[in-house]
Amino acid sequence: MFDTSDDGAMRPNAFDPLVEPEYFRDVLFRRFIAFIIDTVLICVPVGMAALLIFVFGFLTFGLGWFLFSLLGPGYVVWALVYVGLTLGGPRSATIGMRAMGLEMRLWHGAPMTPMLAVVSLVLFWVSVSVFTPFVTVIGLLNRRKRLAHDFIIGTVVTNNDERAGELRGYR
Repeated sequence: MFDTSDDGAMRPNAFDPLVEPEYFRDVLFRRFIAFIIDTVLICVPVGMAALLIFVFGFLTFGLGWFLFSLLGPGYVVWALVYVGLTLGGPRSATIGMRAMGLEMRLWHGAPMTPMLAVVSLVLFWVSVSVFTPFVTVIGLLNRRKRLAHDFIIGTVVTNNDERAGELRGYR
């Protein structure tokens, strides 16, 4: 599946940083801020659950504190559901990415699927835990600002069309 331009010529990637640089301007910084926003949105409900378990433990004379053992797996499940529904949704962006004007697409421009979004999150966790800080260095060394897990699954994070249109006006 290759994207065709207006002149009918085939191009291997839907997003070319040399032809459309506005799709890649400030993507790494905005992606970092989106990550912070998404981390807060994932951690706040887990923190609220921990607080409820803590209070419930007092009400049950300590028996409720055994629910703390479910907090770790619950965190993982909640993060996977959040990313699967938002990044794998029709806008191909988490809430943090939407706030920053970003979206994640397949290399040829197709939107994300829920399963691919979950795979992206798992590969991100693995790559960050194994290769930190080299994961971010990779983004600085390529024109499309792709990180290690983006290369593995064939995705690219770009500015969305609205933001790219704004940046195009400044060119």
